[in-house]
Amino acid sequence: MYSRKFLPLIIMVALALGFTGGILYSQTNSPALIQKLINQDSGQPQNVDFSLFWEAWNTLEKKYVDKSKLDTQKMVYGAIEGMVSAVGDPYTVFFEPVTSNKFQEEISGSFGGVGMELGMRDELLTVISPLKNTPAFRAGIQAGDRISKIEGVSTVGVKIEDAISKIRGKAGTRVTITITDNKNISRDVTLTREVINVPTVEWKIIESKGKRAAYVQIFSFNQKVDSQFDKAAKEIAASNADALIIDLRNNPGGLLDSAINLAGYFLNDGQVVVSEIFGDGSRNQFTADGNTTLQKLPTIILLNGGSASASEILAGALHDNLNIKIVGEKTFGKGSVQQLETFNDGSSLKVTVAKWYTPDGISISDKGIEPDVKAELSEDQRSSVTFGDPDQDPQLQKVLDILY
Repeated sequence: MYSRKFLPLIIMVALALGFTGGILYSQTNSPALIQKLINQDSGQPQNVDFSLFWEAWNTLEKKYVDKSKLDTQKMVYGAIEGMVSAVGDPYTVFFEPVTSNKFQEEISGSFGGVGMELGMRDELLTVISPLKNTPAFRAGIQAGDRISKIEGVSTVGVKIEDAISKIRGKAGTRVTITITDNKNISRDVTLTREVINVPTVEWKIIESKGKRAAYVQIFSFNQKVDSQFDKAAKEIAASNADALIIDLRNNPGGLLDSAINLAGYFLNDGQVVVSEIFGDGSRNQFTADGNTTLQKLPTIILLNGGSASASEILAGALHDNLNIKIVGEKTFGKGSVQQLETFNDGSSLKVTVAKWYTPDGISISDKGIEPDVKAELSEDQRSSVTFGDPDQDPQLQKVLDILY
């Protein structure tokens, strides 16, 4: 998730603590030389014994058989990567300068892709959700599918950013990934990359038992969602709808500010939307600037395992403040904040700095959002469901049964 408070801030899973030592290095043009390491004591944290590190460093430098392969710069980067990896948070990541530059290009939107949000679940690269009308969506890739290989190379131990970098690329080029579903059946899928235009908001009236429910699908919390949801909200308020269904299934999230803004269509001014709690115990509370346009309509929210970050924040805020019922499946649990720190040499560290909590104090990254009414799909239903069509969408039909 991205917030305008930090540039960029990314909502992801888990909280971790990391630090970077103040190690500087010099470099010569000859890879056969071991460059001089300087400022070995600068910036070291207090009460940490680094003697073992330097003993290992010096032993390697003195005794390694092929000294032409000892590159101080690579060794320093490797030491930092190992330190960050030891934290155990897949979303706290160190980038060398070239990778850092590529990552910043990607988060600015200048890339082609296949249209799926990725995360880590049980240390496996997992699809949070495919985005509607994208190559991944059209290929039948589903939330919860695991990506076991990219171009034939195993993803075991891969960092998310490295996986994303391999999958993304120039529009029109192809990438082959191996998908493993919940039945442990694997298949190769070749996708042609496109410039991904993420859909945002669609709504319609669904008639059931003589009643009329406004059904709103929010696909992503991107920069268009505020204006598109405002338009939809005004149209719904002016319609003869007697209930509202908010479908956040397979919505991987996006802008924090937009989740707060959308909550304002339901919450009173000043009600808490989400709390941001840092490692030192300090917190920020984000509250609604409410216009309550849609507050009077009986409302139910649809969620599933592909609902993450901003989707979880919005659902948690409406559930905890207004007792709005949630139907579907437990969400992905993608509720922490990353801040990107860039260093003088062009390298950078994306570090988890905070967790998000619902108004009732539920940690989104630790717990996810549990539905009030479980409505799970079978594997066969997942491959055939058409969201928004009650005849082809058992979860939506469950909502209509509850409303009417």
